[in-house]
Amino acid sequence: MKLSRRLRVVVLILVFLWLVASSAAFLIVDQPVKSDVILVLAGETEQRPAQALQLLKQGFGSRVIFDVPADSKVYGSTYVHLAEQWAAEQEQASALSICPIHGLSTKAEAADAAECLKKSEVRSVLLVTSDFHTRRALSVFRKQDPAWTFSVAAAYDDTQFGTRWWTHRQWAKTNVDEWLRMFWWQGVDRWTK
Repeated sequence: MKLSRRLRVVVLILVFLWLVASSAAFLIVDQPVKSDVILVLAGETEQRPAQALQLLKQGFGSRVIFDVPADSKVYGSTYVHLAEQWAAEQEQASALSICPIHGLSTKAEAADAAECLKKSEVRSVLLVTSDFHTRRALSVFRKQDPAWTFSVAAAYDDTQFGTRWWTHRQWAKTNVDEWLRMFWWQGVDRWTK
């Protein structure tokens, strides 16, 4: 009897460790689908835009919309102004546009982005966001804007996140933070207006 009890405890511990080790991989959804428009979520400003431009070249969309915080400034310039300047300098400038957003959460961003998407008369949207943020972002946009079909592409940045999250301090912080946000979304925000 004692052996089987110990064996059950060992098995439970091993299952728990496996779940913890694979928790980061669960967060990542990288399944881009050809869409009417590519929407780059606000936040990270190097990997996400680069991934979107690559997807545009590969024909995953004919236009790219960049969500940019409307109320933020850096060294006297607004983020929107800087993003517009950057977009104008790109090879595909005619296919790029900026969507000013005011919300600070993914849920609020989905509401702000919906206004820009309505103007674009699209039916399908390919979201581009950081790899760790893909599962939650896809869930939020699908819940908030069921009129559109969403898919998601991951922008990878190994300075911020990796699936072997326990090997780097920053990755561990990102993993824990995203899981907290995921639990909040699934347990609270999803059910409130």
